[in-house]
Amino acid sequence: MKTLYLDCGMGAAGDMLMSALLELVEDRQAFLEQMNHLGLPGVALRTLPAETCGISGTRVEVCVNGQEEHSHDVFPEVHMHHSREHEHEHEHHHHHDHDHVHPHDHEHHHHHTGMHEIEHILSHLDLPEPVRADAAAVYHLIAEAESHAHGCPVDQIHFHEVGTLDAVADVVGVCLLMHQIGADKIVASPIHVGSGQVRCAHGILPVPAPATAYLLQGVPIYSGAIRGELCTPTGAALLKHFVHHFGPMPVMTVQAIGYGVGSKQFEAANCVRAMLGERNQNGDEVAELRCNLDDMTPEAIAFAQEELLRAGALDAFTTPIGMKKGRPAVLLTCLCRVEDREALLKLLFRHTTTLGVRETLCRRYTLERSLRTAETPYGPVGIKHACGWGTVREKGEYEDLARIAREHGLTLEEAEHLAH
Repeated sequence: MKTLYLDCGMGAAGDMLMSALLELVEDRQAFLEQMNHLGLPGVALRTLPAETCGISGTRVEVCVNGQEEHSHDVFPEVHMHHSREHEHEHEHHHHHDHDHVHPHDHEHHHHHTGMHEIEHILSHLDLPEPVRADAAAVYHLIAEAESHAHGCPVDQIHFHEVGTLDAVADVVGVCLLMHQIGADKIVASPIHVGSGQVRCAHGILPVPAPATAYLLQGVPIYSGAIRGELCTPTGAALLKHFVHHFGPMPVMTVQAIGYGVGSKQFEAANCVRAMLGERNQNGDEVAELRCNLDDMTPEAIAFAQEELLRAGALDAFTTPIGMKKGRPAVLLTCLCRVEDREALLKLLFRHTTTLGVRETLCRRYTLERSLRTAETPYGPVGIKHACGWGTVREKGEYEDLARIAREHGLTLEEAEHLAH
């Protein structure tokens, strides 16, 4: 199984993720040429060798009209219809860095770009349709997070023209590289969010900023001694969209490693590390325990089945069979890990009337499974993700889809379509 592991021990930002992933592809120049001919006006990408704490890596520089944008993130604001119409640039500054905040020149009026304009930009880029859909989904996550943080509808969230094009380049670049790499499974470490405070146009905010904190709900995060905003809203949204599971690095044979180096200097190596490799798909051994039952009530058999599952059985199911003297009966089967079979054998003898249990050792081949929560206009929906052996599939949780169907008078099939 082709697996991508992202080490976010120093957080994540859009440009750092793009730089790390770029080191994993063979033809980097082809990627740069594709990005530079997408149709983003005035946008040009180039790669620079970079170093952090003695580690060499890559930094992708995004220039707009010949100048590098120093804000590598999407900085939305609530679009107001009064004096804040021309508020200065919503740019984050680490409070501990003693950066000077340069007021925005009020004579230079900025156009405010909303989700409709972002979707319009994406629709005119020369991209494969899955990449365009991924980029739009990432922007919707950011807009939803900012909407929640500001307490206003999503359609009132607007992005400044300053920083918009380079942010689109970061998001699209990551989505395009993910598409080219084509990993079956994407795993990321718990995310280091940094600590301290961040200064923006609205004032001084805690780290992680409210929108980032909202995006990272349900994701393992931690703070530490390093002061600064290590995980940006764009980085959080990209991880939330693409990562199937957050946790320690799985057992895998690594074939390529990429280091995406950030522009700021910290006491620790400021980079995202991406590792691409293969996970073992040889299968595992399971025990199949079976017994024939012809003198138990349906309720008692159902109770025994539930107890087996509660005790850690991989599965427990019944099959109708016919026994001697023409008696209808039930075959109770319990699948379990080999190391659990003794405990489950005891439960089979305790909760059934059987006098004997048969065992068969089987080799089992499975898809890698994970569960994530998708926010939809109809509420949260659990999404079961399965991948491996050249197959990727997703399915909504039945209970969540049934709730949507009942509340909105839909069929289950219609609810499943709307939830996607």
